[in-house]
Amino acid sequence: QYATLGGGKRVRPVLTLRACEAVGGQRADAVPAAIALEMIHCFSLVHDDLPALDNDDLRRGRPTTHKAHGEALAILAGDALTSVAVEVALESRLRPAEIARELASATTAMISGQVYDTLGGFPGTPDAGAKLRLIHDHKTGALIRCACRMGALCGTPDEARLQALSVYGDAMGLMFQVVDDILD
Repeated sequence: QYATLGGGKRVRPVLTLRACEAVGGQRADAVPAAIALEMIHCFSLVHDDLPALDNDDLRRGRPTTHKAHGEALAILAGDALTSVAVEVALESRLRPAEIARELASATTAMISGQVYDTLGGFPGTPDAGAKLRLIHDHKTGALIRCACRMGALCGTPDEARLQALSVYGDAMGLMFQVVDDILD
């Protein structure tokens, strides 16, 4: 509860709900996917704040999960959010397996982006711009793209709309990260 209910913009769940509506779906059908995605986002924040990564003391104006409850519980809370998120995604009324697959794939991509950002290990020998784009596409962009795709899958998408929402999600993810970097 501490890690998930502490405030925030909820951009990803809103995108999920709106993408569902954009393809003619009912907002209620996208609620499990939206909740699952926010749980993954919260897991990423809990782990990102840990001493081994960013070592942050505050998140959204209050102590980070590891500062409030200890490092061990923060790690376990993040881990639990991951598995519970998949359970919630599978409660989706339409295409639960596809929605869970999108969520798992985006989670893996987000973790890869964190690896690139924290440890390097880039595939090949990309230049600085390509490295930055790879980090942004994975670390932030993957979950935003997933929000749009999962929302569409909760509705009645045709291939053209699903593709359009995927492109939109990619652009939003890049914009979101660029703005965040500028604010930092």
